[in-house]
Amino acid sequence: MESTDKRDIRKLSQEELEEFFVKKGDKKFRAKQVYDWLWNKSLKNFDDMSNISKETREMLKDNFIINHIHVDLMQHSVDGTIKNAVKLFDDKIVESVLIPTSKRITACVSSQVGCSLDCNFCATARLKRMRNLNPDEIYDQVVAIKEEAETYFNRPLTNIVFMGMGEPLLNYNNVIDAIEKITSPDGLGMAPRRITLSTVGIPKMIKKMADDGVKFNLAISLHSAINETRSRLMPINEVNPLEDLSDALKYWYKKTKRKVTYEYVIWEGVNDDEKHAKALAKFCKIIPSKVNIIQYNPIDEGEFRQASKEAVDLYVKILENEGIVAKVRKSRGQDIDAACGQLANKNEVGQLS
Repeated sequence: MESTDKRDIRKLSQEELEEFFVKKGDKKFRAKQVYDWLWNKSLKNFDDMSNISKETREMLKDNFIINHIHVDLMQHSVDGTIKNAVKLFDDKIVESVLIPTSKRITACVSSQVGCSLDCNFCATARLKRMRNLNPDEIYDQVVAIKEEAETYFNRPLTNIVFMGMGEPLLNYNNVIDAIEKITSPDGLGMAPRRITLSTVGIPKMIKKMADDGVKFNLAISLHSAINETRSRLMPINEVNPLEDLSDALKYWYKKTKRKVTYEYVIWEGVNDDEKHAKALAKFCKIIPSKVNIIQYNPIDEGEFRQASKEAVDLYVKILENEGIVAKVRKSRGQDIDAACGQLANKNEVGQLS
């Protein structure tokens, strides 16, 4: 990692760039040009700013750096999924995933290096949280996958999910800033409805999102609507129980009028019975919602095993009988450890220390 006292230029707003250029005796409109190169065109090098004089480019290089990510390793799954090992400016690694289907191409991005939560079924939870990602580092993951979609599939990126490494609501300000850049006409111009933030469910932060008037979609990693079981799976439930989550979701719907998606894995001997299915159906009635039943992706030879097809069918029947939309999602990218819950930097590239 190169040591430098220069400031990362993408930490500056366009207004701050204007102040910089005016102070240096340059034209104010220069800031708009540079800002466009940095965000709309995702430029990685000052020398490539072709409509800016060499003198100005040298001035930028003297004062700033661009801490751009670098895709250190790209793995291709037999099903078309692509996993990126992304090296950050300080040599830490996160992972992001391109998920192709017939109708869409989705970018699954990370929000933290590691994770501070201890969900017992998730590989990422075994990594200590090193730090939050900056807005530009989140943005760059999306740009890299957008370019891969165009290169390998000749199709545009259509959706973004914050379902990679880390808990997005524990890096709230940076995630929101990144989404604002992604949806801005000055950035990638993606529609907020194409973005889904997935969280374990932190009640006070869900309420804050509602108060802030966010326009993207909300998904909750639920996995049980019974406190005892959910606390076993996700220790955060002990301090943020389902009753508090329920109150936050009611507040979310009252403010936004938008339904929520529950992500739900069914494990053999854990939550694969009628009692748990009925509890989920009851929880789904709190506000308008739908359920994605996700195939479990083993992370080792541990205690968790995918439930039987019969158990999954029982869930779907009970939910549909209650008028709740339930879809069974087949995982993709399992052969390269790119599926839900598997992101853990297993490769020897830039391993976390």
